[in-house]
Amino acid sequence: MKGRAGGEWGKTMRQLGFCDEEVADAEGFDRAEVIPLHEEAEEPRPARGMRRAEWLLVACGLALLPWLYVLATGLPATATAAHWPVAWVGLDALEALGLIATGLLAARGDRRHALAAAATATLLVVDAWFDTTTAAPGGDLATAVAMALGAELPLAALCGRLALRTLSRPA
Repeated sequence: MKGRAGGEWGKTMRQLGFCDEEVADAEGFDRAEVIPLHEEAEEPRPARGMRRAEWLLVACGLALLPWLYVLATGLPATATAAHWPVAWVGLDALEALGLIATGLLAARGDRRHALAAAATATLLVVDAWFDTTTAAPGGDLATAVAMALGAELPLAALCGRLALRTLSRPA
């Protein structure tokens, strides 16, 4: 009955109800049970352990809020990282792996590409954020902004759109 307007749907349900009453009034039949043709499926309730895990995640997120203040007021303005190149190469390698996995899974029609796309979008946004916030003023900052606006954020938007589109469709 998909695509029917609300009025037409109600008319169909009334017709079914009248038919049911006619059958129930017929000789030799007990009152017939009305079984709706279309019911909204109830969302299954998560298991008790999952509900606990969900609330644990909320509690941990709330506990991080005061920690943000500690970080904002306690971190030094500058820092030296011993493995700076490894951090950036690792992040970009994860982005490349995510883009490849998303593309291959999507090309195969595998719905799990939505998971890879969501993770990749997150990595790309994080990369754009850290590129622009850690860049030195001048040419480095201009390059970081150009990369963020020209590559990382558009790719993140594409991956996010792929994930949302896939997850919003029924299996």
